[in-house]
Formats: sequence, structure tokens, C-alpha cells
Amino acid sequence: MRVKQALYMLSGGLSGFFIVVIMLIILAQIIGRLLGFIVPSAEDFSGYALAASTFFGLAYTFHEGGHIRVNLAIQRLPEQWQRPLETVVLALAFLLLCFASYYCTYMVWESHDFEEVTHGYIPIPLWIPQVPVALGMIAFNLAVLDSLIENIRGITPHYKVLEGEEVTLDLGNDKEGM
Repeated sequence: MRVKQALYMLSGGLSGFFIVVIMLIILAQIIGRLLGFIVPSAEDFSGYALAASTFFGLAYTFHEGGHIRVNLAIQRLPEQWQRPLETVVLALAFLLLCFASYYCTYMVWESHDFEEVTHGYIPIPLWIPQVPVALGMIAFNLAVLDSLIENIRGITPHYKVLEGEEVTLDLGNDKEGM
């Protein structure tokens, strides 16, 4: 297994792990209500786990072709224009993700530098729940860069193969009932 495949799998696994954490927190809340005690800051920790799950899931989902992409314009273009347009779109996405990754990482550093804490019942350093967001953004950035490089090299990006885009649909020849 190559390093980038391991990165995508780790990112997806961490996303799933944080979904399980959310489930366990909610289960603890339910049991606590039945037994007459509260779980302090359960909503806060569930929110942090949701953010971690979301951002860790970005790279894996992109690589596996799970992101919603609008292909109507690209599919209608002549084949010689499809790959260059896909390259431009991936390059723009990469630049935007570089910007977002930088500022997510900067946010973590700034929260650590200013010693910010959360405002919940249990105050924790704010940078701790922000780290998964930054790491997930960086992994997503690397996934888009990987697809951009594949597209430039003339290799069909992994997400397109898994989406089944190499199969063209002929919607104009439906002769059965309309």
C-alpha cells in the first residue's frame, strides 16, 4: 500500500472513529438521564467530534469519488477540452485548499499561542479540537493535489474511475416509452 493510499485510509478511519465517539457520547447522555446524572459538556465534545469527523472524511471521500461534482458542463464539451478544463478546476480547488489549509493551521497555532480555552462546562485548550480540522484540511489538500498531478500526467484521477465517469451515457437514444 502506497503512502498516499495509507493517508486516505487513515483519514477515513479517523472520520469513522469520531462518528463512534459521537455515538458513545450520546449513549452516555441517554444512560445518564435514565440514571439521574448529566454528562458535562457532552454537546461541546459531540460538536468537536463532528468537526473532526467531517474534516477527516474530506480526503477519503474525495479520493473514493463520494463528493458531489457538477459534471454537466464538462460532459457536454468535446473530449479534447474535458481534461484541460478538469485540470483548471483541480488547480483552482488546490489553490483554494492551500489558502484554507494555511488559515486552519494558523488558527491552531494562534489558539495555542494565545492560550485560548473553550467556553463549555469543561474548559479545554481550544487548539485541541482545532487540530483535527487543520489535519483534515491538509489531507484533503493533498488528495486534490494527487488528483491534479494524475490529471496533468494523463492518468484518469481515482475519483473519476470510481464514479464511473469513463462510461459515457447516450441519453438521446431512449426508444422505450416517453
